[in-house]
Amino acid sequence: MTEQPYSDKVMDHFLNPRNVGEIPDANGIGNVGNPICGDVMRMYLKIEKNVIKDAKFKTFGCGAAVATSSMVTEMVKDKTIDEALKITNKTVTEALGGLPAIKMHCSVLAEEALRSALKDYYKRQGQEPPFKDRERIHYKHESGDVDKTTDT
Repeated sequence: MTEQPYSDKVMDHFLNPRNVGEIPDANGIGNVGNPICGDVMRMYLKIEKNVIKDAKFKTFGCGAAVATSSMVTEMVKDKTIDEALKITNKTVTEALGGLPAIKMHCSVLAEEALRSALKDYYKRQGQEPPFKDRERIHYKHESGDVDKTTDT
């Protein structure tokens, strides 16, 4: 019997994605992509009084990319911007019950899409974002692929 590579939660978010689509009056839109695998994510946020009232996404990519996008939109709704900035690829992966190592880049893209949309929100407000971009270093390690994140 072969082991299922994806958790039940990943499969549920892939087969029944939440919050797919656009927000016509979004005040934060983020676009990210991974040129190696071809995944592209666009995240839309509606923020009112520092609270994310709505989040939607459009993703072109594999099942893990769709699932991580869906999960992030669920995680940010009704959160303050500060709370949303605490969402990392690790918290997304944990919320989904894990991802295969080869698909961890999808959770990184989901985090980056969120941060990109928040950065756009601040730009539209005529403000500098109160957070730094993150630098991602992806390298191979004998125990598997590793993503290291640092604020720049």
